[in-house]
Amino acid sequence: MYKVIIKEGKDRTIRRHHPWVFSGAIDRIEPAYTEAGWAETYSSTGLFIAYGWYDEKSHILLRLISWKKKDNPSDELVRKLTKAAVERRRDLFSLADTTAFRLIHGEADFLPGIAADVYGREIRIIVSSRFGEAFLPVIASELDKMLHPSVIEAVTDKQFAGLEGMSERVRHFRNGEETKEDESRDNVRFIENGIWYEAAPGKGQKSGFYCDQRDNRKAIEMYAKGKNVLDLFSYTGGFTLHALRAGASSVDSVDSSESALRHLLYQVHLNEDKEVLSEGSRDKVNIYPSDAFQWLRDSEDNKYDMMILDPPKLAKTKSSLENAMKAYKDLNRVAMMKIRNGGIIATFSCSGAMTREDFRLMLSWAASDANAEIQILRTLSAGEDHPVRLSFPESEYLKGYIIRVIK
Repeated sequence: MYKVIIKEGKDRTIRRHHPWVFSGAIDRIEPAYTEAGWAETYSSTGLFIAYGWYDEKSHILLRLISWKKKDNPSDELVRKLTKAAVERRRDLFSLADTTAFRLIHGEADFLPGIAADVYGREIRIIVSSRFGEAFLPVIASELDKMLHPSVIEAVTDKQFAGLEGMSERVRHFRNGEETKEDESRDNVRFIENGIWYEAAPGKGQKSGFYCDQRDNRKAIEMYAKGKNVLDLFSYTGGFTLHALRAGASSVDSVDSSESALRHLLYQVHLNEDKEVLSEGSRDKVNIYPSDAFQWLRDSEDNKYDMMILDPPKLAKTKSSLENAMKAYKDLNRVAMMKIRNGGIIATFSCSGAMTREDFRLMLSWAASDANAEIQILRTLSAGEDHPVRLSFPESEYLKGYIIRVIK
């Protein structure tokens, strides 16, 4: 096991249990580095701080896992943390109207670079760190032991593959062992808030479906009845489906991916067949494969009573925050100018580098430039299966507001 000594004055945040230690905070490592491995972390005065995983090929050299001296850093500790994450979500397994939710939420569950979601009988894992890649077989084995899924599919997060020096690949596990892909595998069906979804194996963004917007998709229903709704960055239509169930007069769904929009229409039909949506719901939906930013600029003034703005991550790092703030501001400014007086906007950011305070400041700038007043009606975040760890504020990545625009 390595021994990592932190520079004097650089241990404040990690003593407060922040899990990331960058190269600038490290004084030295003993013995000399040869390959990734467990490490004990000490202050400059020789006091034990935490156990972590040290890997010089990672853009975060040391990822801290446990601050308990009694813990034994090993595969068994990873199994223990995996089991604890699932046990904390036991109540979600008994929900009658939802069979998709997050099982492991990365650093918030003390497993850096691992996000695991359950979709009906399948589990999908997103790997975004070398630690996650190293311990994927251990984590998959424990998940299989606890939940007995039909398959566990693990994909490398494209956004972090380059940073972490990982190859992009898809891996499969059955009965606790890595196996080859089953080419005949069917799409998986699951329900969320009583609405049916279907995801193709190994397809789509990240794990194929975003569980983090579950509560927010339901929240917009109370505002959508009788409204002309714009679902911008709609992907496969989670917000569209909820707006339709609420009784929206029409929904225009815009996304850059035509295949995602086609799947959105399929899911509308699926929910009509299941009698979740009323007959004729498909006739209320128009799809537009287009760049969402440009489409909004070109859209008709005063057409929409309600807009949903759920863009992809625009600030991937703190260094890109300034440009991202400008993009978020422009998007919301144009939306405020286009929407009808008194209209409702549900607006989101999934950029971890943007704080909630940043987001509110951006909205105030957008409102000022749009010559509008806004009222915050609801403050939104990810569901309880995506917990925010106070010692790791980056885990509060999803932020949203439902606002009323007064012009």
